[in-house]
Amino acid sequence: MKILLINALKPYSRNSWLLKTLSKLFLPADLTLQYIASMTPKEHDVRILDESISQVKETDFSDNYDIIGISCNRTPAALHTYRIADEFRRRGKTVVLGGYHPSAMPEEAKQHADSVVIGEAELTWPQLLKDFENGKLKPFYRQNRPVDPNNIPPADHTVGNISSFAASVQSTRGCPIGCEFCSIASQRFGYLYRKRPIRQVIEEIASIPQKFIIFNDSSLSIDLEYIKSLFREMTELNKKFRCWMNINIPLSNDEFLKLASEAGCVAIEFGLESISQYTINTISKRTNKVKLYRDVIRKVHDYGIAVGGTFVFGFDTDTHNVFDETLRVLPSLDLDFPRFSILTPFPGTPLFKRLDEEGRIITKDWSQYDMTHVVFQPKQMTVEELQSGWEKVCNEIYVSITLIKRIFAANNLSMISWLWRGMANTIEFLK
Repeated sequence: MKILLINALKPYSRNSWLLKTLSKLFLPADLTLQYIASMTPKEHDVRILDESISQVKETDFSDNYDIIGISCNRTPAALHTYRIADEFRRRGKTVVLGGYHPSAMPEEAKQHADSVVIGEAELTWPQLLKDFENGKLKPFYRQNRPVDPNNIPPADHTVGNISSFAASVQSTRGCPIGCEFCSIASQRFGYLYRKRPIRQVIEEIASIPQKFIIFNDSSLSIDLEYIKSLFREMTELNKKFRCWMNINIPLSNDEFLKLASEAGCVAIEFGLESISQYTINTISKRTNKVKLYRDVIRKVHDYGIAVGGTFVFGFDTDTHNVFDETLRVLPSLDLDFPRFSILTPFPGTPLFKRLDEEGRIITKDWSQYDMTHVVFQPKQMTVEELQSGWEKVCNEIYVSITLIKRIFAANNLSMISWLWRGMANTIEFLK
């Protein structure tokens, strides 16, 4: 069979030559589709089309594919995904949808597809292909048990955007913390933390031609002993990498950060979320102690590792003062690159369910669910105050000469890619 796998993205940020060029240089190939490719029996011909680089064109619609698999891992790309799917189906092609949004909204997705893969696909995708060949394609494929981490195959890094300087890898799956707004933990087995065998991860990393690796794990600090063992094995690979961690790294655990640095870690991003401990407590982010933010960041810097941090505005405890207070505190944290977003209740999350029940969702236009638009009624400020407050913080921080000098003075491709990743959608919105 001839199979086309598409990573669908919201198209507005792909229209400029500069953004396309930066995407090709800095964004790794979509790891989800590389996993799907690795699960596909070798007798099939698989092509990946990643819309972070180029959009679906007329020639793609007319090519003679047997199955079109479209991954929609970002809710703001849902309507665009459906338009692509509808056009392929209009031309008589078989379309399968998967990814986070179709998994959260399977009945909606089924209106635009012949079949929907819900959740993890290691067991369901091979079965789907067999059913299709036998003329017995089912409308839904749901994996009813979590994948054994021993059976998670290495991604096929030979397909997709191999021209990027970076590639993605995943050593663990799931996150046990369970933040109300998190789309990962809201998935059926999202709370279940699973660790791939270290030897398999090392062999996969060693096979990747790119020198720079981005870990797609929810956090590399959930099981410190496992990750320390992984870092020890990585020291001989001569790779550089960026990753996400929780900020509850023990300040006394110098061994962990030393191993991270020796393994090639050049940047860590923390989900800081808020500078208010009261807010942190209300969202059950039990890993975060605001009073320790600065000390942990300083400790990470001691090992030559850059630090990024994400902040979210719009929690129920936030008032209109949160923006000025964040701008006041931010310089003392000494972050290399902060990122800011508007709280977004993605479908399937406990946050979406709660706000929907409270009648506070003001739009279900999924294209607005990009963390730069307000799609719900805040509790202690107006919609306009939340929107304008976020814009104010972004304008003040992202035009900062100090920030730009710091990033480029680091002579660190990771930091430059971080700048692109964090600012692209914001620039598109603010311009």
